[in-house]
Amino acid sequence: MGGGHAGGASPYAAKHRQALQGQSGWAGLVHNRKIFANAVFASLGGLLYGYNQGVFSGVLSMYSFDHRMSSAVSNPGTKGWLVSILELGAWVGVLSTGYLADKLSRKYTIMLAVGVFCVGVVVQTAAFEPSSIYGGRFITGLGVGSLSMAVPLYNAELSPPEVRGSLVALQQLAITFGILISFWIDYGTNYIGGTGSGQSEIAWRVPLAMQLVPAIILGIGIIFMPFSPRHVSTPAYNTWLVNQGRDEEAVAVLGRARRLPPDSDLVQIEFLEIKAQYLFEKELNALKFPQFQDGSFSSNFKLGVYAYMSLLTSRTLFYRVAVGSMTMFFQQWTGVNAILYYAPSIFSDLGMTGNTTSLLATGVVGIVMFLATIPAVIWIDKVGRKPVLISGAFIMAACHLIVAVLTALYHNSWSSHPTAGWVACVCVWVFSVAFGYSWGPCSWILVAEIWPLSIRGKGISIASSANWMNNFIVGQVTPSMLTHIGFGTFVFFGAFAFLGGFFIMFFVPETKGLTLEEMDDVFGDSEGLAVADQQRQNAIADRIGLTAFGQRKGGSDIEKSSHELYDDEGKA
Repeated sequence: MGGGHAGGASPYAAKHRQALQGQSGWAGLVHNRKIFANAVFASLGGLLYGYNQGVFSGVLSMYSFDHRMSSAVSNPGTKGWLVSILELGAWVGVLSTGYLADKLSRKYTIMLAVGVFCVGVVVQTAAFEPSSIYGGRFITGLGVGSLSMAVPLYNAELSPPEVRGSLVALQQLAITFGILISFWIDYGTNYIGGTGSGQSEIAWRVPLAMQLVPAIILGIGIIFMPFSPRHVSTPAYNTWLVNQGRDEEAVAVLGRARRLPPDSDLVQIEFLEIKAQYLFEKELNALKFPQFQDGSFSSNFKLGVYAYMSLLTSRTLFYRVAVGSMTMFFQQWTGVNAILYYAPSIFSDLGMTGNTTSLLATGVVGIVMFLATIPAVIWIDKVGRKPVLISGAFIMAACHLIVAVLTALYHNSWSSHPTAGWVACVCVWVFSVAFGYSWGPCSWILVAEIWPLSIRGKGISIASSANWMNNFIVGQVTPSMLTHIGFGTFVFFGAFAFLGGFFIMFFVPETKGLTLEEMDDVFGDSEGLAVADQQRQNAIADRIGLTAFGQRKGGSDIEKSSHELYDDEGKA
């Protein structure tokens, strides 16, 4: 299953589609208001993740929580497990979502993940022992991990190529907004009953319970959202057949999303590119594995196993696994979640005295990270992925090293060197800005867009699982690192941030402006260009009429761009 590329099957159609598509970035988002609204709503999954990340850092520093869960909070090792158990659950959740996203659809997978998430939140909110926090956070992690994969996948497949990066970046914007509001909710509820021994347990139970609000909204609202047009027209299993009305449904979804009539060239070309890719993969599977074509559960399972194996046995797919997994690896080892999970403790170590003061400084982290993510949503499809990731990595590395130097010099005398303490705090805030505009959104964009259609769900699950496993490790080891090596913690994360920048510079191709189906080209997929495969691609393009669209020239046969058609939304 090396994968063909629809664009490769008909270069005429690809060029024609590129001429028809509209502006990128903010202008494209403004025009594609329907898709933008759908993506904003679906990205509530990111808000759930961000809120869950941020809320627990504040809860950990509350007196009443520490008193109730003292046996787990007082020890750096168990405190690490208290935080990182969610990431372990997310790792399991994201691995299972590759299968579920193909089997149930992206839409129904999001619904299932929301249900699991809510169960975990209820268990945490009602907890009276650390065991309930452990169990609740693991269950919550199952839902969060699934959403972290399914939502970017859903957004990427629903989006036109010219604004796909900006729409997927909304996932990170939603995450940072969730972090922002969680920090300030923690800051407010910290005063319930006072900040000392009289503090009520409501102070930490209310922030945990409030996660249910966006979860319920997402769970109910997703019922009314459209299916992914790619999944509608290209089922991974024989339960959703192309010849049973799903083609028409896919065209209708694309038309509504693009705000164009279903018979427009742009909608028809995009649909035919999707269908050509699916037919190529289907025929290739039938050729390679004729023994697994009976539609049984056993055969479908074995096909799925071979799809995962192809990620390691195919050179071009292994390259994508390396790019996706290493990008997620470096995203976590920049130390961002060490900051988010333990920000109040870090600010206290930098001279911010008092629990309330450290929570206030943590709230600023949420504000600056959220604001920094907005430019990524607006300009990511204009600037490209590589410049953003490289610049962000080097800025984060510089901030880590400055904090390390200041901590090494003044860790025993912050009170007599308040300026140094404030400089260190500002560096943490600048670090948050750098992550917010770069590695936060761009890493998820890369993971969502680099895979061939036939194994996209499984590929994203593998790459995303690298994020969660490394997230788990970071959350587990950070308390011990801060306790035992002090300023060396920042040197460690700074070194990895530098390495991440060099990795992107030398090993990751630029993917800006490419369709999902054309991504094979930038990853040097020679398998899809083999003579027999190319003949098969060309035959499919001819058979379904894709080549004919690309060869149309002149007069009324060539349409205007999608931004020049149907400007009145009521006509869509």
